[in-house]
Amino acid sequence: MSCASATLVVWASGWLHGLAASDDVLDALQTWAELHEVVADDDGTATALDLPGPDEAPVGPALLLAALRRAGAVGARLVLPVAGDVRGLGGKGPLSQCALRAGEAIVVPSVSVGLVPKIVADGVMRWTVFDLPSANGLEHIPLGEAENGLAAAMREAASALVTLDVARHRPNVRKEIAELATENSTLPWPAAMPPRALRVLQRAAEVDAILRVAASDAPGSAVSASATQARDDALRPLSEAVRRARCAAVDEAVRVLADQAAGRH
Repeated sequence: MSCASATLVVWASGWLHGLAASDDVLDALQTWAELHEVVADDDGTATALDLPGPDEAPVGPALLLAALRRAGAVGARLVLPVAGDVRGLGGKGPLSQCALRAGEAIVVPSVSVGLVPKIVADGVMRWTVFDLPSANGLEHIPLGEAENGLAAAMREAASALVTLDVARHRPNVRKEIAELATENSTLPWPAAMPPRALRVLQRAAEVDAILRVAASDAPGSAVSASATQARDDALRPLSEAVRRARCAAVDEAVRVLADQAAGRH
């Protein structure tokens, strides 16, 4: 499925460019948790952005938006780190470690900060703001390239399901995939969201649904270690295609929102 970081990157970028109201951003975040709170990871970052430090009471995301605007933020980028690839997170520091555990992060290179969400209580998501030493290594993935890779991944995913015989013990496998794929169809996005980016995000959700079903064992089934390894090896490149497609689609959305805002002035 998509992630809270993708939601905040797109909506905050829309807000920074005057294409979304702050209430719209806050409403979109409700998809992920009823309550969102913000703290800085260290006192230096807290002072620089006028946010609470690690030992202080957190504030709401509206104050985060205001802090980013005051600091001169002009957009943000989505990072979906995995073991062995934490590019764009400033090296082996607190940000990359926390982002790797979460599997997601936001970087705002224009103000040298990164944010990582974490569920800290039932219905409560905390965003921790980290110093970002640099965003070196964060690649730009053309949307067309990511879309082609995703199309190939969809074909490979279908073949992998057959090869791995996922459906043998799961007669409702198609229904499972359809239900997982539609989880993201109700996510709110700005009215100015580019249709192509939305299409790529939806396709990524479809491939991800196949991956999640293929990677999970049917209830009561016994899967050998060698079979599990073969399954993981077959699905790994598909997971990478989904990751690249999501980052590319969010980057494209941010770019288009910035261009639309520039065209209004």
